[in-house]
Amino acid sequence: MDVQRRGGSVLICASGRLTEDAGSPLQQTLDGVTASEWEIMIDVTGVMSMDADGLLHLLDVHRQAECLGLRFVVVGWQPQPQRLMAKVAGIRGRGLATGERYAVPGFRRLLWGRVQRARELAVFGRGSTPTPLLERDPLSAVPDQVRRADSSSASST
Repeated sequence: MDVQRRGGSVLICASGRLTEDAGSPLQQTLDGVTASEWEIMIDVTGVMSMDADGLLHLLDVHRQAECLGLRFVVVGWQPQPQRLMAKVAGIRGRGLATGERYAVPGFRRLLWGRVQRARELAVFGRGSTPTPLLERDPLSAVPDQVRRADSSSASST
């Protein structure tokens, strides 16, 4: 993933496959956001395929960015990732409009819930216990340096 910073925006250009391995680079980019940056844009034009784990990571980073007050935009959806989202959401047909629906918070919540349930069922089917991708603690969405900055500013007042 290529990361560019311009003004208050961070542009992430993803390519290839968006899979479980995407979580770390996406999280590192989010953790590196400065106070002067207010927008994260992910260009997925080069992402020709995405699996459920890649979708979960994208949804997770999106949620964390919004919790930090950042604008989060995904552009350039390709057919296979859109078909995956349509399948997860239960949308019949080719599902090529799901890239536009991704911007709607309710659609992202629907995707998150269905992918997480499918992932848990698949893991249980293999006879092991699933490890949740996200903690249920709302503060887990806030990177450590932001929490430290908030607590130090609160204690100085």
